[in-house]
Amino acid sequence: MKIALMDSGIGLLAAAAAVRSLRPDADLVLSSDPDGMPWGPRTPQDVTERALAVCEAAAAHRPDALIIACNTASVHALPAVRARLEPEIPVIGTVPAIKPAASGGGPVAIWATPATTGSPYQRGLIRDFAAGVEVTEVPCPGLADAVQWADEDAIDRTVAAAAALTPRDVRTVVLGCTHYELVAERIRAALQQPGAEPLTLYGSAGAVAAQALRRAGDRARATTGHSGLTVLLSGRAETLPQAALTYAEGRALQAVSHAG
Repeated sequence: MKIALMDSGIGLLAAAAAVRSLRPDADLVLSSDPDGMPWGPRTPQDVTERALAVCEAAAAHRPDALIIACNTASVHALPAVRARLEPEIPVIGTVPAIKPAASGGGPVAIWATPATTGSPYQRGLIRDFAAGVEVTEVPCPGLADAVQWADEDAIDRTVAAAAALTPRDVRTVVLGCTHYELVAERIRAALQQPGAEPLTLYGSAGAVAAQALRRAGDRARATTGHSGLTVLLSGRAETLPQAALTYAEGRALQAVSHAG
């Protein structure tokens, strides 16, 4: 089995690690766009064009499914990518985990990029899945970029700034950008109140990984061997960026692939 993942940058690592956890034998194709980053300030048309190029680079490796492991690309480019690649390649988008987060009641905070915070897309998800629940939308300017470049000081600053905007009684937080999942424990540490119930964080990586494997079907038997890893940076075959190796997910992907 071969699963491809795309993102503007290294936000796809969390979903890739989740796929690898569920199917250690699956080959992975990681396709990102460092030449075009960041995507957030781009127009929807630009994001769609960049996303299509990144997805087509991955599709050339004939995966059994493709995960759009990027909230921005899922919002703007998912229909275009599906129109281009399906039904030959199932395409799975990433949606912030507002529905499961709200199922336990509130209050809930949604950490997201400034472009996503307050957007009609996010407001629609809140309306559909969190009606009657107290929800606070928390913009996190600079956090995705800080994670992308593994800038420790910038991560600390941006997490602290977002934590200051998060109500102290929040016990449930939605990580509305795939990059944020790579620093989930740092977010938890910044928000956890002494003596309070443990904070619950909701990301999307596990759900999209499971959905991709369902859509791909059981086309290959699981084996005890390890899988291959293909890395595409703006279409070029490369190795994992150095910044990716500062995160446990990136190191695990590289270690397992080398072991195979």
